[in-house]
Amino acid sequence: MAEAIPQTQQTQQLEEVFGGDAGVVGAMQLFLQTRCSEQLAQLEAAADGDGDGDDDGSGGAAAAGISVDMHELASFSHELATLLLESPTRHLRLLEQAAAMAMAASSSGARRRRRRRRRAAAVRIEHLPNHPAVARTRAPGSAEVGRLVSVSGTVVRAGVVKMMETRRRYRCARCGGEFEVQAEAEQYNHLARPTRCLAPGAEPCASTAFAPAPPEAAGDADGDAADRCVDYQEIKVQEQAERLALGTIPRAVAVLLQAGLVDCAKSGDAVTVVGVVVWRWRAPAAGERPDIAVAVRASSVRVRSAAGAPAAAKDAAGAQSEALAMFRRFWRDGAARPVAARNAIVAAVCPQVHGLFYAKLAVALTLVGGVGVACGASGLRVRGDGHLLLVGDPGTAKSQLLRHAARLAPRAVLTTGVGSTSAGLTVAAVRDGGEWQLEAGALVLADRGVCCIDEFGSIRDAEKATILEAMEQQSISVAKAGIVCRLNARCSVVAAMNPKGAYDAGASLAVNTALPAPLLSRFDLVLVMLDSPDAAWDARVSQFVLAGGSRDQRGQDQRWPLATLRAYFAFVKAAFEPQTTAAAEHVLTAYYRLQRQRDGAGAARTTIRLLESLIRLAQAHARLMFRAKVLVPDAVAAVLLMEATVLSASLVAGVDALRSLPAADADADADHARLQRAVLGRLGLAHLA
Repeated sequence: MAEAIPQTQQTQQLEEVFGGDAGVVGAMQLFLQTRCSEQLAQLEAAADGDGDGDDDGSGGAAAAGISVDMHELASFSHELATLLLESPTRHLRLLEQAAAMAMAASSSGARRRRRRRRRAAAVRIEHLPNHPAVARTRAPGSAEVGRLVSVSGTVVRAGVVKMMETRRRYRCARCGGEFEVQAEAEQYNHLARPTRCLAPGAEPCASTAFAPAPPEAAGDADGDAADRCVDYQEIKVQEQAERLALGTIPRAVAVLLQAGLVDCAKSGDAVTVVGVVVWRWRAPAAGERPDIAVAVRASSVRVRSAAGAPAAAKDAAGAQSEALAMFRRFWRDGAARPVAARNAIVAAVCPQVHGLFYAKLAVALTLVGGVGVACGASGLRVRGDGHLLLVGDPGTAKSQLLRHAARLAPRAVLTTGVGSTSAGLTVAAVRDGGEWQLEAGALVLADRGVCCIDEFGSIRDAEKATILEAMEQQSISVAKAGIVCRLNARCSVVAAMNPKGAYDAGASLAVNTALPAPLLSRFDLVLVMLDSPDAAWDARVSQFVLAGGSRDQRGQDQRWPLATLRAYFAFVKAAFEPQTTAAAEHVLTAYYRLQRQRDGAGAARTTIRLLESLIRLAQAHARLMFRAKVLVPDAVAAVLLMEATVLSASLVAGVDALRSLPAADADADADHARLQRAVLGRLGLAHLA
């Protein structure tokens, strides 16, 4: 297949430096033998292990191919790296030839083994330079056709895996000659029937009578053409909304996967794709305008939301040495007054809103999250991500908190319950090109992030049951259009809603919100914010609003900027997995037992999930405090947050989610110590104070 863009003068000059294609292949082979020797040895060992087995057409043990780091290639030869970037289609083919030669040179087996290695030499290009010309956050356009680019985004649709015929061999009925026809990748892998004989010969044959050659004639008998059919899959990658300007609609691009790359990602995964941008169009039809689209033929796919993502996030945060040093210096300076230091961090959460200290603390702890626990070989897992529900009168800054939470999370999806369907929240089955495919909804797209749902009460009753599994098991089971699978939805849910009519303090939370008890029990915290008249509070809020909200509640304009706060949350979530101490366990257990003995408006939520919520909140508070152990102050902080909800056991007085303000810096630690003594005294654990 010819290249979409002709060779540039720079490419021709660089090829002349190597003396043509043979010199380029030789230089590439030397690079593979010197810089990728371990991978070559692993592929040879894998081929020895399955050399006598049957081939399934997927490329054998070497289906994953050889990973070539572009930075390594550039350090070896800047000219080779430039050739790959400027003319990738042609030089990727030469690189695969060099890989086959390198593997053949390292082999010592029989001829059959050399043939198997030659066809299995797939090369995967990874880690392109971090330059806007090649590392893109926006979907590529027509200007990038024929270029090697890196595209980051979220998989919103994953097609079924098909078997694709890459070429077909024909035999002419007149001259007996044979010729091969390649699949047109630009025309959706269409294998067009030739219009005349293309067999090589001294005189051209104009015959139109020919038929597909039998497998023996095509070379399938000895394995030379065993790669005529390869696995094929298409996925759709959408731009990351958090990296786009406000009001920009995310675009999506089709990514073409072949051989060992199929099934490497599923809907909801955050991926980085390295590949060649190509044109695609359907076969033209009379009277119709051709529809031309841009796609990416993938060379490598790296899933960034896999199990190793927390470690990767830790490494990324650790690379920001200046930020990490600032965090450590901050807590070293605040070691004598840890509560005041925590309040300074919480003050940076949604600073344009006055008050709501407990609501802001709840948002911070929800974003930081607890520690997930795997229950042995059974495969069951207790989630570590918390869920938060804000119930309040209009004008109590619920939507502001949601939007700020979405800005603080590294991956967030912001949606509304008005008009949302179960397919929009979970996963939809859509028909594309005569086949059914799954398209990810909000909860799947927010995997390993946060899903913010405004107007949560507007979700129809039939749709509310669809998110129960996603909130507790953090997965979504799908059985639609003959597709049965399970998708990950490992995210925190931050929701906001108005009460149904006037809030009745004497009625249960289920009555006031019209939400079923199974759904309410899945929220770790349900904060009720009622805007009742209060002259003193109204005066303070009015003064704050008239001042433009430029200064925080303590009158100091020294808050952490948004980028610093986001980096801090990402670092503590990746760096710390707090372990609960025995004293903290006593506090949480005592409070849980006290709640179980009560018969109040929130009795429907006092299940075992309440204890799990307390543990998650205490672990999140320990992370927020930059430590690896859950101490008694962390457990007390979790209890105080629970006291701000409808589950209040009246351990302390004056805990109001709406009108809560942090104590002054000089009094913050003394005030928290006073509350801690009061809570422990009411729980019968005064000796832990």
